[in-house]
Amino acid sequence: MVTPKFTTSANSFHAELKKRINNYFEEVGKSTTGNYDLFIKAVILMVAFVFVYTHLVFFTPAPVWGILESVLLGGLVAAIGFNVMHDGAHGSFSKYKWVNQLAAFSLNILGGNSFMWNMKHNVIHHAYTNVDGLDDDIDIQPWMRMSSTQKKYRLHKYQHLYFWLLYSLLYLFWIFMLDYQKYFKGKIGAMPLKNMSIGDHLVFWGFKVLHLFLFVGLPIYMVGFKYWAISFFIFTCVAGFVLSMVFQLAHTVEHTAFPLPDEKTNKLEDEWAVHQLKTTANFATNNKVVSWLVGGLNFQVEHHLFPKISHVHYPAISRIIKQACQEYGIPYIEYPKTRYAVASHVAFLKQMGRS
Repeated sequence: MVTPKFTTSANSFHAELKKRINNYFEEVGKSTTGNYDLFIKAVILMVAFVFVYTHLVFFTPAPVWGILESVLLGGLVAAIGFNVMHDGAHGSFSKYKWVNQLAAFSLNILGGNSFMWNMKHNVIHHAYTNVDGLDDDIDIQPWMRMSSTQKKYRLHKYQHLYFWLLYSLLYLFWIFMLDYQKYFKGKIGAMPLKNMSIGDHLVFWGFKVLHLFLFVGLPIYMVGFKYWAISFFIFTCVAGFVLSMVFQLAHTVEHTAFPLPDEKTNKLEDEWAVHQLKTTANFATNNKVVSWLVGGLNFQVEHHLFPKISHVHYPAISRIIKQACQEYGIPYIEYPKTRYAVASHVAFLKQMGRS
């Protein structure tokens, strides 16, 4: 397919932003990648994950503790995805390439596939955010309608009521269906996959088998099918819901745009950086606990504009970006609290289901 082009400008807003951000890092003398705070957090999350998994599988806690630990395991999966895998996949976790690759590789252990994620998220979503037909993140058809250009079905009238169930099932669908669907179709939505090397194929199948052993076969052998099924369902639903909500709050709320290219020129109205600002929202950026847990993805505006900068720097560069937006008259979408963003997302789903 022919992908759309962004509008170019001699007075580029993106160029001005990059100049200001580069000046900031030169002035403070810091690297744009992660720091010791991030590395310590990564160790805490990984050790906690191994500890909870080991206790659930090999020590069979009492049912109440088993349920609580399953919930915690789901939260840890999401936190590792936000804080370790996500920065690693963007090359911002560390200044060393092999460390970034190792961090990104955590996704393979957890059941996903880093090759598919790179294509879906880094290549497509970050380039064509909220562009219907390209951005796979807003393609949940026919179950949900995430853009006014998508076909509306009768069930969408109630999507603001049942969305939590679908979001909870995301992780299950991701690891057991969606990756395989992309693999065998050879494309993500309308975008063809780039050629996979022999190593890419081996990683895909090898780690899918390893995940089945670690999270299905071994636990069933150790604790029995019933105990495993309950625990596995709980932890995957918690992980799925948390992962879904954080990413949906960033793009599918009342004030974000869903641009389409001009039918004749195949050009999008704005330059790339302005497009990102119109299609992306922040939430709860003053809440340090939320920022710590979600790996700075509540600063989604900063992440989309500078994905190769680690999330530990987002609070600092957000002030620079806000100032530039004010000067250029460009919207900067932000919700002061998480609950406001959630309410806006629910209102958006209601609007898409009834308009």
